Amino acid sequence: MRTVNLLAIFFIACAVGVPAQQPATETLRAIFERAQKALLDKDYPAAERGFQEVLRLDPGSAAAASNLGVVYIRMEKYGSAIRVLQQARKLNPKIPGLGLAYYYSGQFSRAEAAFGQVLQAQPGNYQARYLRGMSSFLNDDYARAVKQLEPLLSGEQDNLDYLFALGISYGKTKRNAESEKTFGQMIRVGGDSAHLHFLLGKAYLDLYQNQQAKAELERALALDPKLSFTRYNLGVVDQRMGRLQEAARQYDAEIALTPREPFSYEGRGEVCIEQGQWEEAIKFYRQALERQSKLPKSLAGLGKAYLQTGDTAQGIRYLKQALALDPDNATYHYQLGQAYRKAGRAEAAEAEFAATRRLQAAAREKQAEQLSGKAPLPSLPGEKP
Repeated sequence: MRTVNLLAIFFIACAVGVPAQQPATETLRAIFERAQKALLDKDYPAAERGFQEVLRLDPGSAAAASNLGVVYIRMEKYGSAIRVLQQARKLNPKIPGLGLAYYYSGQFSRAEAAFGQVLQAQPGNYQARYLRGMSSFLNDDYARAVKQLEPLLSGEQDNLDYLFALGISYGKTKRNAESEKTFGQMIRVGGDSAHLHFLLGKAYLDLYQNQQAKAELERALALDPKLSFTRYNLGVVDQRMGRLQEAARQYDAEIALTPREPFSYEGRGEVCIEQGQWEEAIKFYRQALERQSKLPKSLAGLGKAYLQTGDTAQGIRYLKQALALDPDNATYHYQLGQAYRKAGRAEAAEAEFAATRRLQAAAREKQAEQLSGKAPLPSLPGEKP
């Protein structure tokens, strides 16, 4: 599970430094101050109750809304944080923090836009510039990531996550010499650390060099058995290599370590699909979606599993949801076409097959259903991973 640290919260002013609006009564001021103290003391439930009470008494308090957004970020309730911080910005457009809430919730396009707005108002905000670049990288917009991250190189020479993101972005944009140089710097800085071997393993995984990825990830695990996402990525390697039982074991181990992350449940669902265990697949995909509702791969997997159990209506329902999130996925269109054919809806089936042919011809390399690794969000400037 990702940890929201003090440096991250500092970016949004911790909100405890935002002065309260003039309270209507001394009681309102006292409630606000108690909530602030609870936030500083990391008593987040008490802080949440306090700021909610302030907003009940004074709905126009931008400071209370901003502070409540911080509380939700620290509690990792990112949907609530986004809602409250959007409210705070209506009350005071200069309230920061929305970009960070989008970033931690995985909405990287929105995060990038929000950090861009911060930079328009505060051109010298280094952390907003850094996080905008990281958002571009995590959104697979490598050219934009290079443009945004490259100017920060002199200040991030020792930041492994930064060097990894920049090195990958250089490679994806065919700037191979810069990519090699950046990865050389990353190796010099990382030494024999678990984090370095994890990043190297993830890089090899992205390149489909499975044996090298496995060796690096196993070295990372030997150095730090509790390093999050390491077992997940080992599960991906084993699944690619057809070692389904070993992949299931790795995913189960990652679930035990990071039970609130959705991706290992999704991986287990994929293994169950490959093994023909449809009911088990449904269970795991549902567990993934309980943790993150907008996972197209899990929705499509759920649809496929339901089709195999004979529940065509549910199969169509979940495949349509997957396509709503990933409309250019040729595989999902094909599976939905099969579902419509099974339901006797020939015209709808042919429309989906036509979409499949069109998308395959346009970009075969973008067939989804490919296994890819995951990593925790990159560290922020000055923090240790």
